[in-house]
Amino acid sequence: MKDLYLALVHHPIKNKNDELVTTSVTNLDIHDISRSCKTFGVKNYFIVTPISKQKELVSKILGHWDSDEASDYNPDRQDALSDTRVLSSVKSCIDRISLECGQKPVVIATGANFKSYLGGEEVLKAKLSSIDNPPSLLIFGTGWGLHSDLDELIDFRLEPIFGTNSSYNHLSVRSAVAIYLDRLTREV
Repeated sequence: MKDLYLALVHHPIKNKNDELVTTSVTNLDIHDISRSCKTFGVKNYFIVTPISKQKELVSKILGHWDSDEASDYNPDRQDALSDTRVLSSVKSCIDRISLECGQKPVVIATGANFKSYLGGEEVLKAKLSSIDNPPSLLIFGTGWGLHSDLDELIDFRLEPIFGTNSSYNHLSVRSAVAIYLDRLTREV
């Protein structure tokens, strides 16, 4: 996949009662997903939150690893975080990618709670190659999944990851990101 971007969405998200909420940014998601994104060649990893305090926290964490002392201690971490950004909305991610690439990205969403979807990674790869491999934005939700407010922005609903336990399907978002990045970037 050419020009792959990824966003971890903290708003708009559903809670367990299907209500619109904003979830908290976690340090693990910043670090671990950044490392996965760097490993699989993602152009930028966007952390999406409209809350100023959360954006400040992310910026502070990212800034820490830019300092000489932290960089000397763990230069790999600085490298992994170098393509991580914090933005206020999925729309701002789309606008940024459109400006950078000269065309709107195909917005791909996935989630464990999807009731309907368009197919798996092979169907998605075929679709993208049939339209000259445009930039892609892969979005993941937090909490209880992406809120329907995002539906109009989504071009492709990717099937959930299904494990072998049919009565339980609740991977951490960090695990789901790593699995999908491996599947989507693998050459057949």
